Amino acid sequence: MIKARNAAHAEESAEVEVLFAEAAKFDLIAKKIKASQGRLKNGDQPLRDAMKPIYSNTQSLQVMNSNIDKILESIDKMLGPSEDKGREERIIRAGPERVGLPDYLASLKRIERSLEQMSSTNLRVNQQAIGDFNELLGEGNNQLQTLFRSILSEKLHPVEPLHYLTKEIPFPVLKQDKASKLGMIDSFLSSTTARDASYSSRESLSIRIYAEIRGAYLSGSLHNLSAASISTSKRKASDEIYRQGTSGIGTYAQGLEGIFSAEFGNISAIFSRDNWGVAFDATCRKAMAEFAKTLRELNMHIKQNLATDCFLAYEILEIVTNIGYRLDQLSGQLKLPFADALKPIKENAKSSLAELIEDVRRRVSSMQTLPADGSAIPFTTDVMSRMQTMTMYPQSLASLMASVGDGNWNSLAAVNASSNTNSSTSLPSLTSFDVGADSSQLLAHYIMDTIETLVTSLDAKSRSFLKNKYVSGVFMANNVAVIDRMIRSSDLTTVLGNTAVQKIETWRKRGTSAYLDSWREPCSALMDVQYTSRHARPPSGNNGLIDSAAVIKQLGSKDKETIKEKFKSFNTSFDELSARHNKGLQMEREVRSQLAREVAAMIEPLYARFWDRYHEIDKGKGKYVKYDKGNLAAVLASLA
Repeated sequence: MIKARNAAHAEESAEVEVLFAEAAKFDLIAKKIKASQGRLKNGDQPLRDAMKPIYSNTQSLQVMNSNIDKILESIDKMLGPSEDKGREERIIRAGPERVGLPDYLASLKRIERSLEQMSSTNLRVNQQAIGDFNELLGEGNNQLQTLFRSILSEKLHPVEPLHYLTKEIPFPVLKQDKASKLGMIDSFLSSTTARDASYSSRESLSIRIYAEIRGAYLSGSLHNLSAASISTSKRKASDEIYRQGTSGIGTYAQGLEGIFSAEFGNISAIFSRDNWGVAFDATCRKAMAEFAKTLRELNMHIKQNLATDCFLAYEILEIVTNIGYRLDQLSGQLKLPFADALKPIKENAKSSLAELIEDVRRRVSSMQTLPADGSAIPFTTDVMSRMQTMTMYPQSLASLMASVGDGNWNSLAAVNASSNTNSSTSLPSLTSFDVGADSSQLLAHYIMDTIETLVTSLDAKSRSFLKNKYVSGVFMANNVAVIDRMIRSSDLTTVLGNTAVQKIETWRKRGTSAYLDSWREPCSALMDVQYTSRHARPPSGNNGLIDSAAVIKQLGSKDKETIKEKFKSFNTSFDELSARHNKGLQMEREVRSQLAREVAAMIEPLYARFWDRYHEIDKGKGKYVKYDKGNLAAVLASLA
């Protein structure tokens, strides 16, 4: 066993010796490599020094080669557009309809880019090509303009607005494919290079063309409505008050709003949003000018017939202001044109407030006669018809009266001063059209001022023209009754409220008092004098009634004759007044009834007392006592 272990050690020792021998060899090789590295390090310096100039020249050649490649590439790019001229020329000469609008526009855009590139180089060799491309670009723009016109003009004829208004259908708009093509053309023509210096900087070529063609279409479509507005506003009867809705201006304004709204839809589908307002304003300009001309002509007619046609002015103000506001909300462009068109009518409408009151004074003052039978005059009905008509225009009157000022309408000078102070070139705001409590109060004040002017003027006229006070009283009562009836049968009762009731009652009492003065004569005949110290208290019959026979018996002959004369005087006066009441005077139904009640309340109690005491004066023969109490009551009842 020991021998075996020794043998193993010997074998391992031999292997170790072999390893040491190999390690010695590697050390020797490492020394040799190290020595070789040292020699190489010392020997490559001359080689490096020799390679440096070669390396530097190589880098310079590489940079030069890169620059040459770039120059060649730029030359190719500069010469490329001129080489493509033939292709673009064929497309442009063929026109957009043959090659298709998208390809045609793409060609024009390539020409634009080529021009930009060639113009930036400033090379003499490109000058001819630049001129050729400019010519192609100009021709392309012209062909696009022609196509733009052609698309817009295709099957374009003025429409009849009444057809769309009566059937309540929207006005026609451009088809989608047309709008798409027009939008593509506008997008190119609106660019800076396509803009013509002769046109306004706010309006591109396409907007000008569009406004020219579509503006004529709008104006032509609305022409008949313009003519109808004028013809329907001029009536044959010069004294006829304008009736709401009889003028065609409302239909004209509706047609204008409808066709303008449809046109704005076209514009928003074709042009960029920034150009909507400009295009809409330019397109509507001609139609708006025609509309303003129509309003000026209507204004001349209104001015010549202000007392009867001022209501047309109020109607125009309401209609046009509302439509102008809605269209301005849509586009933001038509506020000033509408305000300018309305300005003369607004001034006329303002002056009409004072003119209507002055017309009342003037017309009453110029009357040469008044009805001898005390009947109401037609002018009262005319004035009240005006006031009734005013309630139909609360919006426009609210704005006008607020600008004039409460009470200033009683003077033309004050109204004119307010017109100069409040002159404006803008549409009334919605706030000024707010018919609130203050606005209604202003209208109520104006109407009552007008009615009071009428009543005061008629009262003064009747006092000077009607010599008999009772006729004047009936005349005023009749006219006040017409006023009251026309207030109660219309919206005036809501506008005026209790103020009118109190005023009318005061005027009615004045007329009644003047009429009842004539009945004081028969009343005075029923007055007697009793001397209680001469005789005992007059005896009474059954049921506490006065014994007329006993009263007569106590009278002296002179007193009896006096009583007889009183009965005769009463009979004569009462018969005359009753006949005049029934046949000699014309009374409104309510006036006759009301005056009959007043007469009965005055006569009947006095006559009943007098009859009770003295009816036995003629012992029932009827020579002096013509009426008993029942008969008198029947006659008084017949007065109604």
